[in-house]
Amino acid sequence: MPLYAILLLAVGTYAYRLAGPLLAGRLALSARVRHLLAVAAAVLLVALVATGALTQGHGFAGWARPAGVLVAGVLALRRAPFPVVVIAGAAATALLRLCGVG
Repeated sequence: MPLYAILLLAVGTYAYRLAGPLLAGRLALSARVRHLLAVAAAVLLVALVATGALTQGHGFAGWARPAGVLVAGVLALRRAPFPVVVIAGAAATALLRLCGVG
C-alpha cells in the first residue's frame, strides 16, 4: 500500500475518532437510530468473527479453527475470564489439529 494511502487512512481515522467528542453535545439521535447503531455494531462484530473463524486466504480454514472459536464463544457467554477464554479456544484448536482435524 502506498504511503499516501496509509497517511490518508490515518488522518481519516483520527478525524472520525475526534468527531465523537466534538459532536456529542450538538447531535441528538433518536432512540431508534441509537438502537440501529448498536445492532449494526453487533452485526459487524459477528461478521468479522465469522470471516476470521471460517476462512484462510480464499478458502475454508478447516474445522479446527471454528471449533476453537465455538469453545471460546461458549466460555465467553458463561462469563469466563478473558485469559481462560483465549487459552481454551487456542488449546481446543491446537488439540484438534494435533489429532489430524484440519
